[in-house]
Amino acid sequence: MLPVLCGLGLVSYAATMSQLPSHGNDDRVFLIHADELFYDQWKNNNAQVLRGSVQFLHKGAYLYCDSANFFQQANSFEAWGNVRMVQGDTLSLTSDYGYYDGDKMLVEAKSFTPGQTVVLRNRQSTLYTDTLYYDRIAKMGYYDDYGRLEDQNTVLTSDHGEYHTDTKDAFFNDDVRMVDKDFVLTTDILEYNTRTTLAHIVGPSDIVSGKSRIYSEMGYYNTTTKKADLLNRSRVSNDGRNLTGDSLHYDGMTGQSEAFRQVELRDETNKNLIFCEYGFYNDSTGYSMCTDSALVVDYSQRDSLFMHADTIKVFTYNIRTDSVYRVLHAYNKVRAYRIDIQGVCDSLVYNSKDSCMSMYHDPIVWNENQQLLGEQIDVFMRDSVVDRAHVINQALSVQELPEPDVYNQIASKEMFAFFRDGEIHEAQAVDNVLVVYYPIDDADSSYVGMVNMETSLLKIFLKERKMERIWAPKSNGTMYPMSQIPPAKRYLENFYWFDYVRPLSRDDVFEWRPKRPGTELKIVKRREPPRRL
Repeated sequence: MLPVLCGLGLVSYAATMSQLPSHGNDDRVFLIHADELFYDQWKNNNAQVLRGSVQFLHKGAYLYCDSANFFQQANSFEAWGNVRMVQGDTLSLTSDYGYYDGDKMLVEAKSFTPGQTVVLRNRQSTLYTDTLYYDRIAKMGYYDDYGRLEDQNTVLTSDHGEYHTDTKDAFFNDDVRMVDKDFVLTTDILEYNTRTTLAHIVGPSDIVSGKSRIYSEMGYYNTTTKKADLLNRSRVSNDGRNLTGDSLHYDGMTGQSEAFRQVELRDETNKNLIFCEYGFYNDSTGYSMCTDSALVVDYSQRDSLFMHADTIKVFTYNIRTDSVYRVLHAYNKVRAYRIDIQGVCDSLVYNSKDSCMSMYHDPIVWNENQQLLGEQIDVFMRDSVVDRAHVINQALSVQELPEPDVYNQIASKEMFAFFRDGEIHEAQAVDNVLVVYYPIDDADSSYVGMVNMETSLLKIFLKERKMERIWAPKSNGTMYPMSQIPPAKRYLENFYWFDYVRPLSRDDVFEWRPKRPGTELKIVKRREPPRRL
């Protein structure tokens, strides 16, 4: 967009060099030199015809060409052939044709030769186009039919654009494309400064760098440092994972992204979504972290699972290989809700390698009228459906019955549950098994009494969520009629029904309700076997 015209600063055909203004500040266009000069008032529209090494001067700018028509009274000229304008040592413009209006200080430069373009050079930036208009007063050049701007590292093309040689600001519209060795930016409107190498995004824009893609409608991107600060619900995507926030910071050198306020981290591959107020993601390592009102939504099944924790972290191993797997850590006040299952614990780990979810520190799981707790609960998945569960140490299973204050109870060192098509079909209690059980009369569905027993192993077989039979080896037990149950035998020693802790809805996962004092599990420290000397 720079002056590409023929001279600026003219001198009449009779002038001598001593007549030129000493500083080139005269309003007139001066002709400095021409090998030949012709003048025919009627034949050439009152123009002086100049040929051979033509040179003009106007207000500090020199213009050179092979031939020209000089309109001295209008203070303007047309130039042809090897047209070149030079202003100081920082600005030059070349073209096939040029028209210069000295009063408006406006240059129009064109190229007619196939494969040749108008070229405007300003320090380390170069602009190429077929037609360029340069306003010397505004220090601004512009084009309306495709142009290309190149600086040290970047090539930028668009259908329309303008470039300011003083501030180094460039404005581009329609089919804008910015390219360097690391990224491609496409948009319909863009502002760019060649001095700071800062691109100002002011409309829907895509930035692609390797497998990473940024979408933004407002923000800044530094083409040198590869850092972006983005607003208006911008998004960073990589390998099926999308990070969105009200504002985003992205570092293309490290692959790290930070998102702030109303953050969403979506994993299209594993069908889950994390909401939070602050999120971090590293696309080179696959590590992500979400905190402040963090909420995980797993929508891989028919019913979505909602889980809240203070902080959620995801670690990726063997990234970009066929053996990639992820480990999710959720800790501090974990609460989860799905229509068919709910759970709470202090911390949770999910490993996609073995599809195992481990719940730690006072974990409790509910399914309809069933409650399960222990020191640790491991849940194993198969094809995103529960396959089996393992309760480790101080295991307690409680089933709430329709009769008020009546519960089936099983306590043991360990428990196992096995599922088929997402429904439990067998449960096992292992080691130091204690049972409180109310058998039902098949005839009238009334309670026969209460069984209190102790055994080393208990197996329960179910069908359609109803107990079919129970098996146990030799055991000690007593059956009490309903009217003769001793109050001390109604509940096991470690019995608690934590209905007040249970999440009741997807929104209720944010309401942390701890166990009442004195009901927390007291971890039993087990002695290690003596080492052999």
